[in-house]
Amino acid sequence: MNHKFKLLIALLATTTLGFGQNGDDKNELPGSVGNEVEYRHSIGASFFMLGNFLEDSPDYYLFTYGNRLNEKERIFVEFNTWKYAEPLGTYGNSEELYPGFVRAMGVGVGYQRFLWKGVFSTVQATPFLKQYYDSDKNKIQNGFQLYLQLAAGYRFEFFKDRAYLEPAIVLKYWPIDTNFPDEFKRIEEGAPKTIFEPSLNFGWRF
Repeated sequence: MNHKFKLLIALLATTTLGFGQNGDDKNELPGSVGNEVEYRHSIGASFFMLGNFLEDSPDYYLFTYGNRLNEKERIFVEFNTWKYAEPLGTYGNSEELYPGFVRAMGVGVGYQRFLWKGVFSTVQATPFLKQYYDSDKNKIQNGFQLYLQLAAGYRFEFFKDRAYLEPAIVLKYWPIDTNFPDEFKRIEEGAPKTIFEPSLNFGWRF
């Protein structure tokens, strides 16, 4: 846990420094011409959706619409859905799987700040509707999850700043996660409520 704590501190420090900048480096920021933002709107998705072609597909889809407020600030709305069969806090390393799976669907909002050139930090909150299914793919009941994310990464821009690629590291935290079926709850018991994961989003500006 110690290395996770150190990375969290680094991410928070980066975000704080970003808010404290005075904006003297405007010409070094991507996607701007002088004091004007050239392309304010953007649509995007995640390269991790390629995992849907695997045999054990997560049915993961992520689509984003963003609006660049100025050279340093962007807000966005994001639709996100996937299914999973183990606790998120031990995803990929769980000792025991659920007797079925969870389908999560949500629409979140986020704020992105460019700190220096393409370096950025992002905060995001997404409320999810969770649908629990048994091993026969029959829906059991619904739940709710509040999913928070803090990211740090770098934006690479191509084709005269129209296309972009954003590799990042993301701290994910879900403080609210409700209404587990009994067998799911037993397996979830004691699992962490945080996880660090990579992100690789891409998009087009217009």
